[in-house]
Amino acid sequence: MFKTADLLKPAYRIAILGATVGVLTACTSIYRNHGYVPSEEDLAQVQVGVDTRDSVIQAVGAPSSAGILEESGYYYVSTRMRHYGPRKPEVVSRQLVAISFDQRGVVRNIERFSLADGRVVPLERRVTDSSIEDKTFLRQLLGNLGNFNPGSVLNQ
Repeated sequence: MFKTADLLKPAYRIAILGATVGVLTACTSIYRNHGYVPSEEDLAQVQVGVDTRDSVIQAVGAPSSAGILEESGYYYVSTRMRHYGPRKPEVVSRQLVAISFDQRGVVRNIERFSLADGRVVPLERRVTDSSIEDKTFLRQLLGNLGNFNPGSVLNQ
Protein backbone atom coordinates (compact mmCIF):
# COMPACT_ATOMS: atom_id res chain seq x y z
CA MET A 1 0.00 0.00 0.00
CA PHE A 2 0.94 3.60 -0.60
CA LYS A 3 1.46 5.98 2.22
CA THR A 4 0.28 9.57 1.97
CA ALA A 5 3.87 10.75 2.54
CA ASP A 6 4.91 8.91 -0.66
CA LEU A 7 2.20 10.72 -2.64
CA LEU A 8 3.30 14.16 -1.38
CA LYS A 9 6.99 13.77 -2.31
CA PRO A 10 6.52 14.62 -6.03
CA ALA A 11 4.39 17.64 -5.06
CA TYR A 12 7.14 18.89 -2.73
CA ARG A 13 9.74 18.43 -5.44
CA ILE A 14 7.65 20.39 -7.95
CA ALA A 15 7.02 23.16 -5.41
CA ILE A 16 10.72 23.44 -4.54
CA LEU A 17 11.68 23.40 -8.21
CA GLY A 18 9.09 26.08 -9.00
CA ALA A 19 10.27 28.26 -6.11
CA THR A 20 13.90 27.90 -7.22
CA VAL A 21 13.06 28.85 -10.80
CA GLY A 22 11.00 31.82 -9.53
CA VAL A 23 13.85 33.10 -7.34
CA LEU A 24 16.41 32.76 -10.14
CA THR A 25 14.11 34.46 -12.64
CA ALA A 26 13.43 37.36 -10.28
CA CYS A 27 17.17 38.03 -10.01
CA THR A 28 17.86 38.42 -13.73
CA SER A 29 18.79 41.84 -15.02
CA ILE A 30 16.27 43.80 -17.05
CA TYR A 31 17.64 46.46 -19.39
CA ARG A 32 15.61 49.45 -20.54
CA ASN A 33 16.55 51.99 -23.17
CA HIS A 34 15.33 55.58 -22.96
CA GLY A 35 15.82 58.37 -25.46
CA TYR A 36 17.26 58.63 -28.94
CA VAL A 37 20.72 59.40 -30.30
CA PRO A 38 21.24 59.67 -34.08
CA SER A 39 23.60 57.18 -35.68
CA GLU A 40 26.96 58.14 -37.17
CA GLU A 41 25.47 57.78 -40.67
CA ASP A 42 22.68 60.24 -39.85
CA LEU A 43 25.13 62.70 -38.28
CA ALA A 44 27.34 62.49 -41.38
CA GLN A 45 24.48 64.13 -43.33
CA VAL A 46 24.73 67.24 -41.14
CA GLN A 47 27.41 69.64 -42.41
CA VAL A 48 29.01 72.13 -40.06
CA GLY A 49 28.69 75.68 -41.38
CA VAL A 50 25.99 74.72 -43.91
CA ASP A 51 22.95 73.15 -42.22
CA THR A 52 20.39 75.10 -40.20
CA ARG A 53 18.10 74.15 -37.32
CA ASP A 54 15.34 73.03 -39.68
CA SER A 55 17.63 70.94 -41.89
CA VAL A 56 19.09 69.22 -38.79
CA ILE A 57 15.60 68.18 -37.68
CA GLN A 58 14.87 66.86 -41.18
CA ALA A 59 18.15 64.91 -41.29
CA VAL A 60 18.32 63.38 -37.80
CA GLY A 61 14.94 64.01 -36.20
CA ALA A 62 13.66 66.17 -33.39
CA PRO A 63 15.98 66.57 -30.39
CA SER A 64 15.32 65.09 -26.96
CA SER A 65 15.76 68.58 -25.56
CA ALA A 66 16.95 71.98 -26.61
CA GLY A 67 18.72 74.78 -24.84
CA ILE A 68 16.78 77.49 -23.09
CA LEU A 69 18.20 80.33 -25.15
CA GLU A 70 17.28 80.75 -28.81
CA GLU A 71 20.93 80.54 -29.88
CA SER A 72 21.51 77.38 -27.86
CA GLY A 73 21.84 73.90 -29.29
CA TYR A 74 19.97 70.64 -29.73
CA TYR A 75 20.64 67.72 -27.42
CA TYR A 76 19.96 64.06 -28.20
CA VAL A 77 20.18 61.86 -25.11
CA SER A 78 20.05 58.07 -24.87
CA THR A 79 20.27 56.15 -21.59
CA ARG A 80 20.46 52.41 -20.92
CA MET A 81 19.30 51.41 -17.43
CA ARG A 82 19.84 48.09 -15.64
CA HIS A 83 17.13 46.97 -13.23
CA TYR A 84 18.23 44.13 -10.95
CA GLY A 85 15.76 42.78 -8.41
CA PRO A 86 14.81 45.23 -5.66
CA ARG A 87 17.93 47.35 -6.14
CA LYS A 88 17.88 50.92 -7.37
CA PRO A 89 18.14 51.13 -11.20
CA GLU A 90 21.69 51.69 -12.41
CA VAL A 91 22.78 53.71 -15.44
CA VAL A 92 24.84 51.35 -17.62
CA SER A 93 25.48 53.73 -20.51
CA ARG A 94 24.49 57.22 -21.53
CA GLN A 95 25.23 58.98 -24.79
CA LEU A 96 24.67 62.61 -25.57
CA VAL A 97 24.97 64.28 -28.95
CA ALA A 98 25.16 68.07 -28.73
CA ILE A 99 24.65 70.12 -31.89
CA SER A 100 25.43 73.79 -31.32
CA PHE A 101 24.40 76.68 -33.53
CA ASP A 102 25.72 80.19 -34.09
CA GLN A 103 23.65 83.40 -33.97
CA ARG A 104 22.40 82.84 -37.54
CA GLY A 105 21.06 79.36 -36.67
CA VAL A 106 23.76 77.52 -38.66
CA VAL A 107 25.46 74.41 -37.22
CA ARG A 108 28.65 75.41 -35.42
CA ASN A 109 29.74 72.10 -33.86
CA ILE A 110 28.67 68.47 -33.33
CA GLU A 111 29.92 66.70 -30.20
CA ARG A 112 29.31 63.25 -28.78
CA PHE A 113 29.71 62.49 -25.05
CA SER A 114 29.32 59.27 -23.08
CA LEU A 115 30.00 57.81 -19.66
CA ALA A 116 33.13 56.18 -21.11
CA ASP A 117 34.56 59.66 -21.78
CA GLY A 118 34.45 60.32 -18.07
CA ARG A 119 31.83 62.99 -18.53
CA VAL A 120 28.79 62.26 -16.45
CA VAL A 121 25.72 63.90 -17.90
CA PRO A 122 23.26 64.30 -15.04
CA LEU A 123 19.63 64.39 -16.10
CA GLU A 124 17.47 66.26 -13.65
CA ARG A 125 13.90 67.38 -13.55
CA ARG A 126 13.24 70.55 -11.62
CA VAL A 127 9.94 70.68 -9.80
CA THR A 128 8.64 73.53 -7.71
CA ASP A 129 7.81 72.40 -4.19
CA SER A 130 4.42 73.18 -2.74
CA SER A 131 4.09 74.43 0.82
CA ILE A 132 0.80 72.55 1.25
CA GLU A 133 2.51 69.16 1.62
CA ASP A 134 3.88 70.04 5.07
CA LYS A 135 0.52 71.04 6.53
CA THR A 136 -2.02 68.66 7.98
CA PHE A 137 -5.75 69.07 7.41
CA LEU A 138 -6.29 70.47 10.91
CA ARG A 139 -3.46 73.01 10.48
CA GLN A 140 -4.91 74.17 7.14
CA LEU A 141 -8.39 74.48 8.66
CA LEU A 142 -7.19 76.49 11.68
CA GLY A 143 -4.96 78.62 9.45
CA ASN A 144 -7.97 79.71 7.39
CA LEU A 145 -10.05 80.83 10.40
CA GLY A 146 -8.57 84.32 10.37
CA ASN A 147 -9.28 84.66 6.63
CA PHE A 148 -13.01 83.96 7.00
CA ASN A 149 -15.36 86.92 6.42
CA PRO A 150 -18.93 86.24 7.65
CA GLY A 151 -20.21 89.17 5.57
CA SER A 152 -19.35 87.36 2.35
CA VAL A 153 -21.63 84.48 3.33
CA LEU A 154 -24.53 86.75 4.41
CA ASN A 155 -24.20 88.93 1.25
CA GLN A 156 -23.66 92.13 3.25
